[in-house]
Amino acid sequence: MMETANVDHSLTQENIRDYVAQLQLHMALQAKNLVPTLTQSNDPRQQLLHETQATVEKLVSRQRL
Repeated sequence: MMETANVDHSLTQENIRDYVAQLQLHMALQAKNLVPTLTQSNDPRQQLLHETQATVEKLVSRQRL
């Protein structure tokens, strides 16, 4: 029972980390005027750009110095 609670807690923390990493990336890039505001776009290129940037920021934010 405790193991299930620990797994659920770990997944919740992972989801929060993902969200924070994506938010940090967006805020940093928007502050530098590198990307437009996040809106629902039908342009697959813009969607791919945002997804790629979020993934890169997530990986960078998890690296240990």
